[in-house]
Amino acid sequence: MNNSYPTAPFGSRALTLAMVASQANASLCPDDRVIHKWKIFRAITDAKDRLVISDRALTVLNALLTCLPETVLTPGKDLVVFPSNASLSERTHGMAGTTLRRHLSALVSRGMIIRRDSPNGKRYVRRAGDGSIEQAFGFDLTPIIARAEEFERLADEVRQQRRLAALARERVTILRRDIAKMIAIAIEDGAPGDWSALQKQFAGLSQRLPRMASITLLEPLAARLNELAIETGKLLNSHISAQKTDGNASHSGAQYQNTNTDPLTELEPASQRSGAAVAGTDQTIEKPDRAQSVGFPLGLILKACPDIAMYARHGISSWNDLLATARVVRSTLGISPSAWDEAVQEMGEADAAVTIAAILQRSAEIKSPGGYLRGLTARAKAGTYSIGPQIMALWRKQKTGGEGGLYA
Repeated sequence: MNNSYPTAPFGSRALTLAMVASQANASLCPDDRVIHKWKIFRAITDAKDRLVISDRALTVLNALLTCLPETVLTPGKDLVVFPSNASLSERTHGMAGTTLRRHLSALVSRGMIIRRDSPNGKRYVRRAGDGSIEQAFGFDLTPIIARAEEFERLADEVRQQRRLAALARERVTILRRDIAKMIAIAIEDGAPGDWSALQKQFAGLSQRLPRMASITLLEPLAARLNELAIETGKLLNSHISAQKTDGNASHSGAQYQNTNTDPLTELEPASQRSGAAVAGTDQTIEKPDRAQSVGFPLGLILKACPDIAMYARHGISSWNDLLATARVVRSTLGISPSAWDEAVQEMGEADAAVTIAAILQRSAEIKSPGGYLRGLTARAKAGTYSIGPQIMALWRKQKTGGEGGLYA
C-alpha cells in the first residue's frame, strides 16, 4: 500500500492537480528502473512539441541534469538536485533570474520535475553521519525516470513523422522537376495540348514550402503533383507516338532542328566552341558583353531565382543556358513574343532573361506576367528600371525565407 502524499510548494505558490498527478506517477516508478540521462534527454528534446516544452525550458532541464554526476539514473533520494539560482544561471549561460523561474515553473507544470521545498523555501541537503543524503530540498528529477517509456514512445513517433515528411518532400521536389521539364520540352517542341492551363495548374502547386512542412501538407501535395505528372506524361507520350506513326515525322523533326538555328548558340565565343576564330559573326562578339551587363555572377542569379532551373533541359551552367531557358519560360508564362522582343530591345537580352527568371520566381503573386513585363520594359525605356534591386531582394528572400519582390 502506498502511504505517500503530495508535497506542497513553498510560499504563495498553490498546489495544483497537475502537481499531485506528477508526484503520484513518480511514486509508482519501479525501484529497479535504470535510464541513461542524456539518452532520455534527447528523447525529450525530439518530442518537445508533443510535450509542449520550449527550447529555453529544455536548457533549464539540461542544467538540472548536469547537477547529477552520474550518467545512469535510478530512483532514489539522489535524484533531488539543489543548485542555487546563481549556479543555475551559470549553467544556462547567463539566463536571467526571472526567466529562469518562469521556465522552472513550466517544467513543474509539465510534470518533468517536482518541487521538494524546504520549510523556508531554500534549496539544501542534510546528510547522515556517513555522508549519504538524509534529506534533500530542491528539484526532484524522478519524473524523468518514471516517464522514460512515454518519452521514448513520443520521440519515436516524432522521428517517424519526420522521416515520412522528408520522403514526401523529396517526392514533391522530384515531381516538380519532372513536370517542369516535361512542360518545357512540350512547349518547345510544339506538342499539342493545353499547356498554358497545365502550366497554371503546375504554378499553383509550386508554392514555396514551409521550412518544417508537415506530412499532412506534403502528402496531399505529392498526390496532386503525381496526378499532374501522369496527365502531362500522357500528353507528351501521345505526341511522341504521333511522330513515330508518321513515316516522315522523325525526319521532318530532325530537319526542323537543323534548320531552326537558335541564335543563342552563337553567344558562345568561337574560341570556346572550336578554338578557332569564326569570321563574319560580329554579333557573337557583342552578345557575351551584353550577357554580362547584369552585373552579377550567374551563380547569384540562380540562387535568387532557383525555379528557372526546373525548366532547363540540361541544367543551367552558362549564360547561354539561362538565355535559352528564359525563352522557354517566356512562352510558359504566356508572355507574347512581342513583349519579349520589346524587353530585349530596351533592357538587353541578358537583363530581359534575368527579369523573366525573377517574374517566374514570383509567378504566384503576378496575375499577368506579360503585362508585368511590359510595365518593366516601359520603366527601362524611361531609364528608371534596374535589374540589381530585383536580384538582391529575391536573393535575400531565398536566404532568409522572408518577403522579397520586384521593384525598380
